[in-house]
Amino acid sequence: MKHCTIIGGGIIGLCSAYYLLKENYEVTVIDKSDIVSGASFVNAGYITPSHIIPLAAPGMITKGMKYMFNSSSPFFVKPRLDKDFLKWTWLFKKACTKKNVEKSTQTILDINLLSQQLFKEIYESGDVDFHIEHKGLLMAFQKEASKKHEQEVVDRASAMGLQIAYVDKTSLAKLEPNLIAEGAFHYYSDSHTTPQLFMASMKQFLQKKGVAFKTNEEVLSIDPVQERIEVKTVKNTYQTDEVVVATGAWSEKIAKQFGVYIPVQAGKGYSINTEASTKITHPTVLMEANVAVTPMRGFTRFAGTMELAGLSENIRKERVEAIANAASKFYKNVSLSEEEKENAAYGFRPVSPDGLPFIGKLGTHKNITIATGHAMMGWSLGPGTGKLVAQLIANKKTAMAIERFLPERFS
Repeated sequence: MKHCTIIGGGIIGLCSAYYLLKENYEVTVIDKSDIVSGASFVNAGYITPSHIIPLAAPGMITKGMKYMFNSSSPFFVKPRLDKDFLKWTWLFKKACTKKNVEKSTQTILDINLLSQQLFKEIYESGDVDFHIEHKGLLMAFQKEASKKHEQEVVDRASAMGLQIAYVDKTSLAKLEPNLIAEGAFHYYSDSHTTPQLFMASMKQFLQKKGVAFKTNEEVLSIDPVQERIEVKTVKNTYQTDEVVVATGAWSEKIAKQFGVYIPVQAGKGYSINTEASTKITHPTVLMEANVAVTPMRGFTRFAGTMELAGLSENIRKERVEAIANAASKFYKNVSLSEEEKENAAYGFRPVSPDGLPFIGKLGTHKNITIATGHAMMGWSLGPGTGKLVAQLIANKKTAMAIERFLPERFS
């Protein structure tokens, strides 16, 4: 039996382990943490076929410049003289074009639909016990400009086959009585989950099936040795046949060991949970605030913002406050407590310059597979990415075309 070592225990790593088990691989997962926190645990839990527009789109550079010196803004970029950041910014600027959007939307939709189907299959298999609901997603707005902007996305998504309805203020009051908005677009395609339930149950299933977890072990080096690979950590050295690099925002540093340039920047996102009764029943994006709201199992989560400030572990209170203010501004009788704000969590999303993930084998090292760069869609694309990774390693035809995801496209 061949062995595969997965570096990274987020949703991408665990889903890769799940599907590699199905391909009869012996699997080890190595993570520098204890796999109880980070982006895979604090995200909004959305499964989003509706999110077809890549982050690198026309207008994003202007928006970034506008918000650059406002650390409480929905999209905050901290200016800094860092070589990797400056190069990434240049590549991002080049990708913020109509052409990139036109080329990327179908690919993003395809992998989202694949992943959504796989979430359903995992749930129905009984392998993993988790919460999943299909209520769609409301894109709620308070200003006409936001409605106009979203209408362009709606037109494109509708033409691609997604079902979307406009919900006027009167109808919205019946659907979500406490929501304060002028209207919303209801994307019927989307689902939502409670991330930590999925992660805990998936890890438990994998352990039961024999997957070895090496936690609190940072990887120091990955060295090809003849036909195998030697993975050195701060504690041990492991010999393996295949390696999957699913290290999220830390992937660029690891990829440099192979002479490969995989540009990702850490996009920090925050979330606040409340167990108080909010009476919120539908996942909703509060458009002007760029805050995602999710009714999860036992609590409601308010999550969002994009902070490009490196791998800083500093929690900016003004950004937490901005999420809390949005909750009160968009919902009647919702006020997040000081304790809830103090307990705000964050995670680093790995953001690629062109808005597409990196998924594929390295041309220079055929037994090293990259799976990173999913930005704000990492949760949604977890099972789809894991399936593609397992198919690549097992030398099977992939469930969809992956040419746009090639890891070395910027090298």
